[in-house]
Amino acid sequence: MTTACNLTDRHCVPCEGGVTPYDRTAAETVMKDLPEWILSDDGKSISRDFKFKGFFRTMSFVNAMAWIANSENHHPDFMTGYNHCEVTFTTHAIDGLSENDFICAAKVDALLA
Repeated sequence: MTTACNLTDRHCVPCEGGVTPYDRTAAETVMKDLPEWILSDDGKSISRDFKFKGFFRTMSFVNAMAWIANSENHHPDFMTGYNHCEVTFTTHAIDGLSENDFICAAKVDALLA
């Protein structure tokens, strides 16, 4: 079984399609190690709303998250406000979830550990 610790040690593999997305059962299994993340109703994405004390801390998080996303070449969608950032991962090339989404979610979580 993949664990969050294991996920943070891994790196994303380019995905240009041709890979079967995780089904709901497989996604729920991996998400046991990412308890703060929410699986979308259609099972195609995971998201988490991070809360912060003020704008500067929020933007610091966004910049650190951007560094991870760029390093892994796997980029989230996110919405940022004064004291929060909602992050969503999906693998657009397969219209669903791949291991890359879980790797990046675990690495983003590690920013706050």
